[in-house]
Amino acid sequence: MGGRFLSMGECMVELSQAGAGLLRKGFAGDTLNTAWYARACLTKDWSVDYFTALGDDAMSDEMVAFFREAGIGTDLIRRIKAKAPGLYMISLKDGERSFSYWRENSAARQLAADPELLRTAIESADVVYFSGITLAILSRDDADTLLAEVRRAKASGKLVAFDPNIRPRLWSSYDVMHATITEGARASSLVLPSFDDEAAHFGDDSIEATIRRYRALGVPEIVVKNGADGVTLDFDGTQTFVPAERVEQVVDTTSAGDSFNGAFLARYLADRNAPEAARFAAKVAARVVSEHGALVAYDKLGI
Repeated sequence: MGGRFLSMGECMVELSQAGAGLLRKGFAGDTLNTAWYARACLTKDWSVDYFTALGDDAMSDEMVAFFREAGIGTDLIRRIKAKAPGLYMISLKDGERSFSYWRENSAARQLAADPELLRTAIESADVVYFSGITLAILSRDDADTLLAEVRRAKASGKLVAFDPNIRPRLWSSYDVMHATITEGARASSLVLPSFDDEAAHFGDDSIEATIRRYRALGVPEIVVKNGADGVTLDFDGTQTFVPAERVEQVVDTTSAGDSFNGAFLARYLADRNAPEAARFAAKVAARVVSEHGALVAYDKLGI
């Protein structure tokens, strides 16, 4: 039986090096990436919608057309006059990637500023997905609005999935970051943290410590990603370890976690078998890191 998968957050314009002083344009963002891979892996009786705010400019129009072409619904996207999407540029030096961002005036910062539209979007969904970045780009009042709505969704029995995706430079302070991410997890029924982020920013000395902390917040389903060292699942107190899929050559780790999230949720929604969903998602993520870019074409995923 299908349903509606809703992903909420920011998609940005991506500029990457194309050689000879030229730049290549694309679109990407953590929650959009997850929606992309969820759409690739979900059955056709599921719809996938993206909820964000965009401007009334040509680039926003192009972004909406891109979503639609990928089979991602856009009907609930908020359009704001005289605004535009954020932008980032990837630079390469000696094979290492670095990023420059221009997002201070991004329309997506107002995605929760219309409470009625936000509630309509969430109430229409069966599964709601958001991230720490979704919360970080909002004003504190708007973040509180979004958190209140996802709490309502969890209380009503919807699957609310959250990736803390910790990016300290997006937050006004560590205290605000810790408090808001904690509330994001508390409002969720499934969290998908990355252990390196949790260790660096919450001081967890083990995966078990990360699991205990989220369990104490009332999260019943926890998926701790640990890169090449695999994934540890804790579902209602039962732990399972799933190893990472072997990769012959890592080309680009962009979207490794996002693709895992989308593939995991898609397979988990099919049969509620979390270990099998993690094994499937590990295969998808391995395929994604073997290609360039955040969004790998559906026909290259080998699904």
